[in-house]
Amino acid sequence: MPIYMDYHHFPGVTVEDVKQGHMADKQTQSKYGVKYHQFWINQDAGTIFCLIEGPNAEACEKVHKEAHGNVACNIVEVEMGLINAFMGKNHKVDHGIVYYNNGNLDTGFRFILIVDILAKTNQANTDNMSRFKVPVVSKNQVFKSLEKHKGTEVKNITDDSIIAVFSNTTDAYRCALNIQNLLSERDTIEFRMGLAEGQPITHSDGFFKDAIDFTKQLALMANNGEIVLSKNFSKLLTEKGDESRSGIKVVTAAQQKFIENFFDYTEKNLSNETFNVANISHDLGVSRPQLYRKITALTGRSPILFIRDIKMNKALSLIKENKHSISEIAYLLGYSNPSYFTKNFKSKYGVSPSKMLVAS
Repeated sequence: MPIYMDYHHFPGVTVEDVKQGHMADKQTQSKYGVKYHQFWINQDAGTIFCLIEGPNAEACEKVHKEAHGNVACNIVEVEMGLINAFMGKNHKVDHGIVYYNNGNLDTGFRFILIVDILAKTNQANTDNMSRFKVPVVSKNQVFKSLEKHKGTEVKNITDDSIIAVFSNTTDAYRCALNIQNLLSERDTIEFRMGLAEGQPITHSDGFFKDAIDFTKQLALMANNGEIVLSKNFSKLLTEKGDESRSGIKVVTAAQQKFIENFFDYTEKNLSNETFNVANISHDLGVSRPQLYRKITALTGRSPILFIRDIKMNKALSLIKENKHSISEIAYLLGYSNPSYFTKNFKSKYGVSPSKMLVAS
């Protein structure tokens, strides 16, 4: 049967509350062909995540509704492989509640590291495109560091960045620093990293979708060789002091809200030919000088250059999907002139998009 995870938000929830709810679920679940397996509780955040086996989402919801009336905020079907990758295996479980081996509650929250590596190239023939697409040596260094610091790679089907998940901030942070030190020695690549926390299910569809999307945004904001941390990740970090060192940037809560709005607006308008800084300023409710200061402070780039980088990053993903022509990709990204798109792509990556497409 399919596997689901649901999400509840109950400020002030206790372990005893969940135990009582689980007992009620167990008395009702067989009626609907459902089995509630495990629960992750975050008492500080007031969240509960339930791992469920059932014929469909509706049947799972009916159990909760009949047993105690506490209907989930959202429920998502999840592959077991993803559950194991993000949540781990061989849990310590008591009355369905998941604990770490040290006896602390496993909150279900995880820490996401995104590593985006790109080989530098000015090569003009397709024989060298494989080096551009997959910097194998650098990626192997990342994988070894993940293994050393108890990180788990998660398959990325949308682009070439590396996604890794950790169960605590210390391992995630030490891994990022180790990768930064290793990759900084290689002058044939550029790399950027993002580090953030996240919960498995939110109001969005997908498993850890919001956490991964936001961490990718942090990585895109980073300058070459830089690690960008979310404010919450920085707060949870037990090893303090290093966040102010060169090559590390922490996004404040206000900056995080702004950048989420900025990316959301940009994503919705990428294909709009009239999309420009004036539109963003007007629709986000900031003046053009304010927009310039905010984006420059966050990314080290002007709004125009940062938008270009967002578009080129999306272009790279679309090219590697190999589903569209260069002209189609240009139009999808708001370029009415494919030649101008090609010029921007080559300026960013040192190679024409057509050669990348041939090599994909």
